[in-house]
Amino acid sequence: MPKHVVPRLLRAHPTETWLVIVLAVICAGLSLTTTQFLTVANVFNLLNTSSVNLIFAVGLLVVLIAGGIDISFAVAASVVQYVAALALAGIGGGGWLSGLAIAALAGMTLGAVNAALIHYFRIISIVVTIATFNIFFGLLMFFTHGVSIYSLPEWWTRRAVLFEYQQANGTWAELTLPVLIMSVCVIATWVLIRHTTTGRQLYAFGDHPEGAKRLGINIAAMHFIAFGWLGLMAGIGGLVQVHYAQEVVPNALIGRELDVLAAVVLGGARLGGGRGTVLGCILGVFLVSVTQNGLNLLGVSPYAFKMIVGAIILAAISLSSAPLGQMLARGRQRWQS
Repeated sequence: MPKHVVPRLLRAHPTETWLVIVLAVICAGLSLTTTQFLTVANVFNLLNTSSVNLIFAVGLLVVLIAGGIDISFAVAASVVQYVAALALAGIGGGGWLSGLAIAALAGMTLGAVNAALIHYFRIISIVVTIATFNIFFGLLMFFTHGVSIYSLPEWWTRRAVLFEYQQANGTWAELTLPVLIMSVCVIATWVLIRHTTTGRQLYAFGDHPEGAKRLGINIAAMHFIAFGWLGLMAGIGGLVQVHYAQEVVPNALIGRELDVLAAVVLGGARLGGGRGTVLGCILGVFLVSVTQNGLNLLGVSPYAFKMIVGAIILAAISLSSAPLGQMLARGRQRWQS
């Protein structure tokens, strides 16, 4: 690679370039310290297991670009799983199209609840989503009594293999349906934020809410689009997670929101709004996934991974170009919009 290319990439896409470099270094180190890491089976497993997190992440990216924050989406996905399971049982089982439609509608409805509370009651987004996190989870546990659902439609639990590869030891490595659904969600989000007027308005609103209001941008629409999109991704991600786990468990996704938030801010999304890319989001998710996978292969305690996630979130807030005071000031501007 010519010497002038790297500096040019660093200037144009600094976060993404550094993430690629860090990922390459970590992967090289893990390939030298464990024989299991750099195998087709492990790479395919990383793609399969990262699919749900990446679906959540691109939804959260849109909210962060718009200057909000949402920590209720994982619980919303759990609620959607139960709603979808009961609705599909009521219509005789359905199929992927009806399942995705039900999950999308339920997820967007929960996202709209957050958007309405934020916009009409002028409450800062983190406060609203802390509240709805507890409300959604409390209602879910109250009505389900914490009971899991194992009797699901056959199409939902049947393993759908997109591509398989036989390794030298005779075992098969497989790419499954969640990777395809994740790819569609990623492309749809990229189109939304980079190639539509709505996407440009979301960036403008997140960067300077008062200026966006003066330009005539519909503030209510920005809230409902951002949180509705995350709700949509949460619904789809919940449906995919059930396909992967083969069961509906009420607390299976609790805690996932912090892993996803860490990955998205690591990918360059600014806590304060106005910045973030789909490529950075993808790299952030895979950096977190590769780190977790590497620690597991090396036999390191999973609690070490939780410490890393916490450190990433703390660093993102500390090093953000929008300090905490400025972030809160922007939040107050959005209340008044």
